[in-house]
Amino acid sequence: MKFEIDEQIFEKFGGLAVGVLLVKNADNKGNPEEIQSMVSEKEKEIRSNFNTETLSQNPKIEVWRKAYSVFGGKPKKNKSSVESLYRLVLNGNDLRHINKLVDIYNFISLKHLLPVGGEDLDKVKDYITLTFAGTTEALVLLLGEKEERLPKEGEVIYKDAISAVCRRWNWREADRTKLTEETKNCILVIEGLDPVTREEVESAIKELKDLVEKFCGGNITYFILDEANRKIEFQV
Repeated sequence: MKFEIDEQIFEKFGGLAVGVLLVKNADNKGNPEEIQSMVSEKEKEIRSNFNTETLSQNPKIEVWRKAYSVFGGKPKKNKSSVESLYRLVLNGNDLRHINKLVDIYNFISLKHLLPVGGEDLDKVKDYITLTFAGTTEALVLLLGEKEERLPKEGEVIYKDAISAVCRRWNWREADRTKLTEETKNCILVIEGLDPVTREEVESAIKELKDLVEKFCGGNITYFILDEANRKIEFQV
């Protein structure tokens, strides 16, 4: 199996750095109180230091709004995963428990103000590629939706040999490859666009690795992909 970033992505989004965490044989069952406490403390901190009126002006949020506009996304309608997460918290909602891996990566997203997502590798076929959607993409059912839809030509997607696994870069995951309590093998991804540096992405992915090891166990490796190193190959 491979994880790859299309070189055309870098032509539009220079300076992109993607941290990739490869997790094998994890235990994703249970709901440790410590994880929930970490998330709750971060929620309180965010409510004290951010507000919905000025959030879009934060450089780490603004960069994703600009990126979405490049490929035709509507920033007010299609928000990056990290902006959606922050707005959920700022509107007074506590993040609900999903499963350990998702709870941990939500914490990292909140702490570092970076988009974080993941796919169950046992549900992925052959590869994952970050690329621009073409004219022959398959229908995909997104999380929380009832009907399958086609990605729009030119939007940034993660895809495997079956269909998109995440649309509009990190806007919404596909239902097919979502992480569940039964997930044992997965790939977790942290994305950074300028002004976020490669070093910031690496710091976040290292912290993610430590937390997954602590609460889920398994065999874990991390990689940093950029324009000079666009692909990794691995076995599940």
